[in-house]
Amino acid sequence: MKSSPLLSGLMVAMIFMLLGTLMTSLLMLATNLQESSLYSYTMSIHGIAMLIGGMTAGKRSGTKGWYHGGMLGLVYTCIIWLIGFLTYDAGFSQQTLYLTALTLVSGALGGILGINFKK
Repeated sequence: MKSSPLLSGLMVAMIFMLLGTLMTSLLMLATNLQESSLYSYTMSIHGIAMLIGGMTAGKRSGTKGWYHGGMLGLVYTCIIWLIGFLTYDAGFSQQTLYLTALTLVSGALGGILGINFKK
């Protein structure tokens, strides 16, 4: 039985996001990286996590990799925004729009690549 491309891509993306966050935290602890550049590190982590998650979703789906990757990006952004809203009372902002665009494009690109890596 074939598992859901969206669910498997989301799990892989969340794992890579957590690993990237842990590595960034350890780098900031061990070196003198400035917190002012944390936003760019965070967006890079989200983009890479979505690219890999989109590849997983595209590979699992077999067809329409851009669609499955793009949908994964939207679901991922909703989850990240919901966590931020519930924990920090963060509203919808320009950064949220940027995250949405980043994850949508990264997820769709990952889905396209995932279809081609199926072989």
